[in-house]
Amino acid sequence: MRKILKIAGNELKALFYSPVAWFILVIFVFQAGSSGVQWLQAFLRQQFLGDPIEYSITTALLTGMTGMFTAIQQNLYLYIPLLTMGLMSRELGSGSVKLLYSSPVTAGQIVWGKFISMMVYGLLLVGVLLVINLFVACIVPSYDFGLLFSGLLGLFLLMCAYASIGLYMSCQTSYQVVAAMGTLAVLIVLNFIGEVGQSVEFVREITYWLSIKGRATQFINGLVCSEDLLYFVIVIAFFLTLSIMKIEGHRAKRSRWVSIGRYCAVVAVVVAAGYLTSRPGWLLYHDMTADKTQTLTKGSQDILANMKGDLTITTYVNLLGVNSTYGMPERVKGDMENFKQYIRFKSNIELKYVYYYLLDNENIRVRYPGLSDREVAMKYTDIQKLNIDMFLSPEEIKKQIDLAPEGYRFVRQLTLDNGEKVFLRLFEDQLVFPREAEISAAMKRLIVKPPKVAFLTGHGERDVNNVGDRDYFSFANNKTFRYALINQGFDVISLDLSRGGTIPVDVDILVIADMRIPFTEQEQQAFDQYIARGGNLIIAGEPGRQAVMNPLVEPFGVRFMPGMLVQPTKDFNVDLIQCDVTKAAAEMTYAYERLLKKKNKITMPGAVGLDYTTDKGFRVQPILTTADSGCWNEPSVQRASELKDPLSLGTGIVGQAYPTALALDRQSGGKEQRIIILGDADCISNAELMMFRKGIDASNYSLITESFRWLSGGEFPINTRRPDPRDTSVSMELPSMIWVRIGFLGVFPLCFIVCGIVVGYRRKKR
Repeated sequence: MRKILKIAGNELKALFYSPVAWFILVIFVFQAGSSGVQWLQAFLRQQFLGDPIEYSITTALLTGMTGMFTAIQQNLYLYIPLLTMGLMSRELGSGSVKLLYSSPVTAGQIVWGKFISMMVYGLLLVGVLLVINLFVACIVPSYDFGLLFSGLLGLFLLMCAYASIGLYMSCQTSYQVVAAMGTLAVLIVLNFIGEVGQSVEFVREITYWLSIKGRATQFINGLVCSEDLLYFVIVIAFFLTLSIMKIEGHRAKRSRWVSIGRYCAVVAVVVAAGYLTSRPGWLLYHDMTADKTQTLTKGSQDILANMKGDLTITTYVNLLGVNSTYGMPERVKGDMENFKQYIRFKSNIELKYVYYYLLDNENIRVRYPGLSDREVAMKYTDIQKLNIDMFLSPEEIKKQIDLAPEGYRFVRQLTLDNGEKVFLRLFEDQLVFPREAEISAAMKRLIVKPPKVAFLTGHGERDVNNVGDRDYFSFANNKTFRYALINQGFDVISLDLSRGGTIPVDVDILVIADMRIPFTEQEQQAFDQYIARGGNLIIAGEPGRQAVMNPLVEPFGVRFMPGMLVQPTKDFNVDLIQCDVTKAAAEMTYAYERLLKKKNKITMPGAVGLDYTTDKGFRVQPILTTADSGCWNEPSVQRASELKDPLSLGTGIVGQAYPTALALDRQSGGKEQRIIILGDADCISNAELMMFRKGIDASNYSLITESFRWLSGGEFPINTRRPDPRDTSVSMELPSMIWVRIGFLGVFPLCFIVCGIVVGYRRKKR
């Protein structure tokens, strides 16, 4: 060990006697300091403008697409080749390598000594990052040190891996520039090899594991995974072994076949180690973030813990369908990453991919008139360099599964050993892929009975299958909308009682929205039976429907008030009511609490006030109210937008807040019965959910999610809430940034410049 340290010390002296090491160090300091200054300035500017910081400052500073550690990871390959190019090339070019060969040191000692010198230099670079972040930690309370040290570990391992590659390439030639270029070439290959052979399953597994691209990303995000940790260990050991074998080859001549055999043995060991360390059942994880943001929430973990047997996730990819590119063979490994967190807690999850072609798109049909499905598919496979034989024909896929209800789009089916099945879809938004809430909701449906929501029809109610402005397709039945009830764990049906039917016993939540025709005697009896057995309910009224709707809600002690509410504003119609969340609602669910804190509004275009008593056995809590002033209840069914003077009738009450949404509950039928009553049916309609009004920070969809969460007893939607971040403020004023800028971009780099000059001067003087 003493010889190794001696070699490392000599190498460090040679390194710092050259201007290259100091030049790289100064550039590195400037890059890291520049990133820190930019982010700190952004935080302080936001804080100065009074816009609260609601995200983790540590996470924003270090991670993401523009974070400090992400930028360092992307640019690190530019630094290391310049440092390693002379490790052995200098010895080979000057002839001093002969002294090494003749000295009583082994090839292993030579290689390890030079590698340790690079590790020390890497620690110096890590120290630079640590100093910058320690300063930030001094002005950011509750700084996430776990995330910081995880990222530093990942970057250090990446530096060591690059250094081992550079050392090996330096053993190959006496020309330092050639060694640097060779190192850069190997790094480029290792970065892009993950895209090679992805269409072939066997090759895909090997090349994807070999890829070094993004290997430090999980560390930077705060998650230490044994696969990534051991990957760096294996890569470092592999190239150091090759370096040792190369040096030994100069000392002891071996036959070509012996040398080939030794290299093949090393490669075989590396492949075996890579395969074993990437097996799902053998992986270990440690989430170093303060709030465990890189780990599934407890609710999702409980779902996996209660799931018995093997889970198969089969992805059906239609070559001629929507979103097919996400499931093509070259993207399979990346697609599997979507379930890596779930495999962490349930290793017996099997991922399968089924490819087929079926033309159900009129745009493609018009583009290729007169061609059969197979002929069109062959054109697509020729373009994408795929084999048509890997795709099932329309007849073959229909024998396996009926995907017509899913529109033959990209879709997954989750299947348990007991035969339970559920679909998991992609969505038409920026994220496209399902997140934890949607994945966990689908998995939970496999082990519990999903709540069934019945929307009453036959009396002019809102329709869950209609895309019109007034209807409820978006939040209830839209399969491509992430937050639709069917994608959040619920079963949705339409229910018509006009034919003398009853409300099925498996209905958990009944929705009656804007009923225009009163119940018949038989329908009223079916409704009363549902209420008597403790069924949960949502009733949404509208102005002008009081006579029809009041008989439904009066047994609960609630009444839709006459007329409609108006709220005169400068920019909007007077019938647009901006409702506030109440403190009682904030105590019901965390999302309402957040809305109250942020002062978000629930908009109701045309609403009636709700009057209530508490003598019917229900506990009644207003969850939405109008503002404390500027609202009137007009005893008229005339549209408020048609009124020239909202007070023209002279009977309104100024300055009174009216409830516009109520939550009722009681014990009934051995369980808690829950009822939501809304004074407006438009607030959750297709049109209102897609509406944007400048100046109004509306969050109508929260009303839907939290209402159904409360009505389902918290079963669905899945609660994936995490603790609010604590590092959300900077204890420094914006004008002080000038000193931070001078320190990070001036004084700090200047210190290393001075050190480099002093060392160089003393070296020259000697």
